[in-house]
Amino acid sequence: MDSLTKDQRDEYATSFAALCLYDGGADISSEQIGTLLEATGNTEVAAFYPIIFSNFLTAEKITQMIVSPVSGGGGGGGGGGGGGEGGEEEEAEKEKEEEVEEAPPAVDMFGGGDGGDY
Repeated sequence: MDSLTKDQRDEYATSFAALCLYDGGADISSEQIGTLLEATGNTEVAAFYPIIFSNFLTAEKITQMIVSPVSGGGGGGGGGGGGGEGGEEEEAEKEKEEEVEEAPPAVDMFGGGDGGDY
């Protein structure tokens, strides 16, 4: 936490306070966040953070973020599986894919190939 800026520490403290209130079933308001920050010794958090976070992090939005997290990138999922048959065939294909091709022997950088002194 020492490597974080003051703003980052304030944001973490405020968001953790909002999550604690959510987890406890309490009202997520700027007053409640401020009270929790004060109780945990985070008295130097800028006053606007509890206001902003309480307006954005409602119980419904926190629930939505927990239930359906957003992730970036990545490809689409694979196709759905067929029936229950053919399991052995799939395993054999996976084993073939997992085999690593051996690299050809290294060639001497200078083309000599005789293993002499460089």
